Formats: sequence, structure tokens, C-alpha cells
Amino acid sequence: MKPIRLISGVMTVGFWTLASRVLGVVREIFLLALIGPGPVLDAFVAAFRLPNMFRRLFAEGAFNAAFVPMFSRKYEGGEDPLKFARDAMNGLGFVLLILSALAMIFMPALVYATASGFEGDARFDLTVGYGRIMFPYILFISLAALFSGALNATGHFAAAAAAPVLLNIFVITALVSAQLFGAEAITLLVWTVPLAGIAQLALVWVAAERAGVKLRPGRPRWTDDMRNLVRVAIPAALAGGVMQINLLVGQQVASQFDKAVGWLYAADRLYQLPLGVVGIAVGIVLLPDLSRRLKANDTEGGRAAFSRAGEIALALTIPASVALIVIPLPIVSVLFERGATSANDSAAIALAVAIYGLGLPAFVLQKVLQPLFFAREDTKTPFRYALVAMVVNAALAIGLAPYLGWIAPAIATTTAGWAMVFLLMIGGRRMGEVARFDDRFRKRVIRICIASLAMGGLLWGALWALTPLLNAAGWRYPALVILIMAGIVGYGLIGQAVGAFRLSEFASAFKRKKG
Repeated sequence: MKPIRLISGVMTVGFWTLASRVLGVVREIFLLALIGPGPVLDAFVAAFRLPNMFRRLFAEGAFNAAFVPMFSRKYEGGEDPLKFARDAMNGLGFVLLILSALAMIFMPALVYATASGFEGDARFDLTVGYGRIMFPYILFISLAALFSGALNATGHFAAAAAAPVLLNIFVITALVSAQLFGAEAITLLVWTVPLAGIAQLALVWVAAERAGVKLRPGRPRWTDDMRNLVRVAIPAALAGGVMQINLLVGQQVASQFDKAVGWLYAADRLYQLPLGVVGIAVGIVLLPDLSRRLKANDTEGGRAAFSRAGEIALALTIPASVALIVIPLPIVSVLFERGATSANDSAAIALAVAIYGLGLPAFVLQKVLQPLFFAREDTKTPFRYALVAMVVNAALAIGLAPYLGWIAPAIATTTAGWAMVFLLMIGGRRMGEVARFDDRFRKRVIRICIASLAMGGLLWGALWALTPLLNAAGWRYPALVILIMAGIVGYGLIGQAVGAFRLSEFASAFKRKKG
């Protein structure tokens, strides 16, 4: 078996995901400055969430949870993986064409089902119009996810990880063009989304061709492999559907409050930065690696890969979580507070960021734990756990809204995230040693927490010292950079000193990648 280099793979995916998420923050800076929290932003967020919701349900969630392990096994065993991938692509494309047509016809019903609080005001019609333009994005991005899954399974991570960068580049270009030429920003924005989807699909399609994964569109075929793919994918789709219901419950609650959809969206983009860089990167690399090791009966290697993935994830996530809790307002105000976004908007977004920060380690750990089940083509167990998390989320979001208002969905999301992690950890223990973190992980996670808390104290002191500069025109960005760098350097030194990690491990990953 040709092994997938876990740390090097995570670094590759993490680098490109970091680039995408950083550009995503730049995108939100322009979006909040030019449009700002209000009816138009709420409508755009609700409309853009529709294709992304179905994408996560059909492509990145259910489909890839079934497709990647099966393709990895066929690739490892030389069982004609290209035929399997071609049939999967044709079947997925056929389903998505039908879904897109139905969604565009019944868009008003979709908007009502996902944001009923918009009914009776301008946001409803705006969302319907934006949704009909942007929904075809699902076809291109879902097919791109299939090619990305095939590339990841063969150990080629760069192009698949780089593809999301294109969406942000296209959107930023559209927003800057609107500002320069006096065009309506929202009009350029909604038409840019499907164009970006085409570019993303083209990138990974070409990369797959060069990697030897040559696929061509054709007539869908119902084969034994496709029957097995659907059998595995349906529980994953249901599990993904539960997760999307969680998002929709939050949006439904937020739609009852003025500007809340936009506030939660902005906060979501900030905590998605470390989640994407760490959690998604680890999950993308770990799933094919575990699948191939299980195919080769390499239990010891599988446990080592699982433990190192958890170690890397927490070493990078826990300090990020502490930072989001300790300094959310400086981050939000410096990045977003300008143009149409006020100081009151910044305070609201910062509160949501801090609450999401409490759940960040849980969101990342889910990406580490779920591949244990998906690698065995077990998608039913995560579905059952997701149902429990859905009940927790809905009960808290709806139940707390009358007392805590718009922030209830953020509290519910964080609590449900930790409930899901607890269930995954308990359920994983039935798989034996391969699903249990090793002694090195247990020792290091304590030290990671110690180093992160020390970094939090350092950030608090640095915030007090830098507050005048953070409030001074012309010094806000440099002061924020100094504040963040103080946290990064402090955590690095403290973590190295207490044995939370070894910087040489990350350096060696870059050397292997370069070699």
C-alpha cells in the first residue's frame, strides 16, 4: 500500500483552505462594508445557503461519505475505480439536474420553509429572486466535490483544496468592480456565484485528468456498485439532512429578529476560518487514509493515523478557540466595522463569535471522529447520533429564543456540537483499539490545554496594552496583527516548552512535501 502522508497532506489541504478562508474574510469585509447588515444581506445569506445546504447534503456530506471509501478501496485493490467514478458522476449529475429544475420552480416554497420570518417584507421576494439565480451553483460545486474526492483518495490534495479559493476571488472581484464602476453590488454578486462554480469544476476536472482520473459524462447506469453506493449514502444523506435542519432551525429563529441572519452569518465566517483550516483538512486526509489502511488490515497504522490527526487538530484548534473567546470584539471591529456596519453590529457579531468559539473544538473533533465510521461504510450510526444532536439544537434554539433572543441559535449550535462529539466517542469505542487515542495523544492534549490557557492570559494582557492603537485610525490593522502574532508566538513558545507539540514535526512535514 502506498501510504498517504497524513501531516503533509493536512498541511497541503490546510494551506489552501487557509487561503480560501482568509479570502473569505476579505470577502465579508467588502460585503459588510458595501451592503451591511439589513434586508439585502439577510436575503443574500438565505438564498446562498440554499445551494450550499443541498451541496453539503448531496455532495460533501452523503455522497462523499459513501464515494470516497468505496473509491479508495477500489483504487487500492485495482478494481476498476474509474468505471465506478464515471457511473457515480453520471448518476449524481442526473439527480442534480432534476433537483435544480424543481428548486427554481418552487423557490418561494423553499424560501418559506427556510426563512419564514421573511414573509410579508421585502426580504422574501429578494431571497426568491437571488435564489433562482444562484441555485444552479449546486450542480457545478457538487460535481467538483466528486472530482475532489477522487483526487483526495489518490493522494492528490492540492487542486481539490485550492478550488474553493476561486469562489472568493470571483466574489471579491465582483464587489470591487461594483465599487469602482458604480454598479449595484448585490446584482454582480449573485450572478458571480454560478460562474465561480463553473470555474471550480473546471479546475478539479483538469487536475483529475492529469492525475489519471479521466471521466466523461454519459448515460446514468444502475449497477451493483451504484446500488451499494446509494445504500451507504442514504443514511449519510439523512445525517447530513439533520445537520442542515440544525442550520435551518437557527436561520428560522434568527429570521424573526432584525439583522440577526447577517450577524450570525458574519460570526460563522470567522469561526469557519480555523474550522476549515484544521478540521476539514484533517477529515479530508484522514478518511481515505483510514479506508486504505482498513483494506490492508493495518490496525496499528490506522490507530496511529487517527491519534496523530486528533493531536494535530487540537494543537491548532484549542488555541484558536481561546482566542475567539478572549478577543472577539477587536477582531470583529477591525475587520468589519466600516461603511454600512456599525459599532452595535460589531458588538453583536463578537458575542456570537465568542459562543461559536466555545464549540470550535467540538466541530473539529467531529471531523476527526466521523471518518472512523465512514471508512467502514457505516453511515447509519452517525445518523442516529445526528438525530440526537438535532433534538438538542432545536430544543435550545427555539426554547431559549424568547428569553435570550437572536443569540439562542449560536448557543444551540455549540451545545449540539459537543453532544455529537460525546456520542461519536462513545460509539467509536466499539471498534476496538483503532478507534482509541493512544497514550501520546492523551499526554499531549493536557499540555495543549495548558499552553492555550497561558496564551489566553497573554492575549488578555496584550489587548489591554494595545487598546489605544486598536481604536486609533491608521493603527487598527497593525495593532490587530501585533495582537494575533503575540498569541501565535506565545503559544508556539509555551507549547514547545511544556511539550504540547514539537515544531520539528511540522517542519519535517514541509520538507517531505517539498521533496
